[in-house]
Amino acid sequence: MPKTDERKALIEALPTMSKPRLRKLWQEQFGSPPKPKLCMVLMRPVLAYRIQERIYGAGPKAALHQHIPKHAISDAAKPRYKQGTRIVREWKGKVHEVVVTPEGYEYRRTIYKSLSPIANLITGTRWSGPAFFGTKPQERRK
Repeated sequence: MPKTDERKALIEALPTMSKPRLRKLWQEQFGSPPKPKLCMVLMRPVLAYRIQERIYGAGPKAALHQHIPKHAISDAAKPRYKQGTRIVREWKGKVHEVVVTPEGYEYRRTIYKSLSPIANLITGTRWSGPAFFGTKPQERRK
């Protein structure tokens, strides 16, 4: 089993590794070969995570999180709205109201996990819920 410094060097080398080398490393890390059609673009982050698990430990422990840069933690995991928030949208002359609940989004006494199925129900076509309701985060200007 490589030492911590060797594992860190292994992670740094992942972007330049060939597919045969990535497949061999996968076998070493997981104890079984990767699926034959698994591409290198997907293998690299999974291997990096696995190697980091072995350095810092598995699972979302406090010790692990102190090694992850704050900008690497996705805002998507953070709740966007507080419970009880009402999201209102007018569509074709009708007002549609969604209420944020602990379980998700309530629309016409039905709970949905996201806004997209509600937008699809209202419009009859595929929509991004945040785009339809105007809740999509704005891009930050640099």
